[in-house]
Amino acid sequence: MGGPGEPPEGTPEGPSGAEDEYRSIVFDESFVRAAPLQEYSARERITDHTPAVRRRPGVRHALPRQALLFVLLVVLAFVTAVYMGVRGPNPAPQAQRPAVPPRTTVVPLAPQGTVPGADDPARLYAHSPAKGYLAGAEGIALPTRRDAAHFSDGQVLTALSYVREYLVASSLDPEVLTAGRYDGVRSLLDKDQRGQFDESVAHPAADGRHALTGWLVHFAPDRARLADPQVRTKGTLQVREADPAVLEVTADVTFVYAVKPAASSGTAQASLFTVRREMQFRLDRDDLRAHQVQLVLSDVRAGPLSCAEDSAARFAPVLAGRTAEGDGPSGTDPYARDGAMPLCGSLSPAAEPQV
Repeated sequence: MGGPGEPPEGTPEGPSGAEDEYRSIVFDESFVRAAPLQEYSARERITDHTPAVRRRPGVRHALPRQALLFVLLVVLAFVTAVYMGVRGPNPAPQAQRPAVPPRTTVVPLAPQGTVPGADDPARLYAHSPAKGYLAGAEGIALPTRRDAAHFSDGQVLTALSYVREYLVASSLDPEVLTAGRYDGVRSLLDKDQRGQFDESVAHPAADGRHALTGWLVHFAPDRARLADPQVRTKGTLQVREADPAVLEVTADVTFVYAVKPAASSGTAQASLFTVRREMQFRLDRDDLRAHQVQLVLSDVRAGPLSCAEDSAARFAPVLAGRTAEGDGPSGTDPYARDGAMPLCGSLSPAAEPQV
C-alpha cells in the first residue's frame, strides 16, 4: 500500500494510456487558425449520434441586406413626401376666368311738370322721400349675414368693402361728378374690363355696353353743379357665393344730389336729382388680391331728365322751375340692328320734393 496522499495503487511509474495515445499528435499554429469555430447546441451535446453543427452567421452577409432595406425606406419616405406636397389636401387652384363685358341700361325719368326748387337744399331734402337719408358712404349699409362656404369672413368683408369703395368713387367723388376725372374708378375695375370702360369714355353710346353713365355718375359741366357737397344716400349690399371661386355682390343704392345751374349766381334755386343704381359685381380670388371688382350688370334710373337728351354720356338735369317741354324719346327703328335702343320713363310727382 502506498503512503498517505498517494493513490491506493500507488503512483504510476509512467504516463497514462490516454496521454500515450495523443503524445505523437502535434497541433501547430497553422492548424489551429484553419480549424472552423464550431458551437454545439444543448440537444447536440445530449445526442451524440446527431453531428449537426451550428455556424455563427457571417457579419459581412447581414450588413448589406440591412443597408439596402434602410435605403429603400428612405427613398419611399422621400417619394411619399413629394407626392403629398404636390397632391396635398388642398385642391389645385382653379383657372381664373376672364371678366365678362358688363351690360348697362340707363333710363332717364322725365318730370311731368315743373321741377320744384328751394333756396336751401336742406329744405328740399326735408320735404322729399330722401328725408332721413344719410350723408355719403354712411348710407350704404353692409349686410349682417355674410355666409360663404369657400371664402373666409375676411375675404367676404373685403369683397363688400371693394364694392362699396367703387360705389363711393363712381357716385360721390366730386372729381368724377363734375370734373370728369375717372382714373379712380378705372383703377378699381378688373383689368379685363378697362378696355371697355375706356371705349365708354371716348365714345359713349346707349348700346347696352358703352353707356358711361352705366359705369358712373357724371353731370354735364356746362349744365349743372353741386349745390351741396353732402350727397344723400340709402341702400344695401348683398353677397353670396356664386361658385367656389367667385363671390357675387349685389348693390341697390339711391343717390340724391342737390344741383344748381352751372353758371348761375348765388340766388339760383337748387333742385334735387335722383339716381338709383342697381348693380351686380363679381370678385374672384385674383380680384381680392388685386383690389378690384368686375362689374356685371348696371341698371340705372335717373331724373328729372329730358328724354331728348343723350343720357349715355352725361346727365343734364332739368333744373328748378323748368319743365321737360313735353319732348319724348327719339324715334326708334325696330328693324335697325346696329343702332341704340332709347329708353325713357316718367318721373312720378311723389318722387319730387313737396315744397
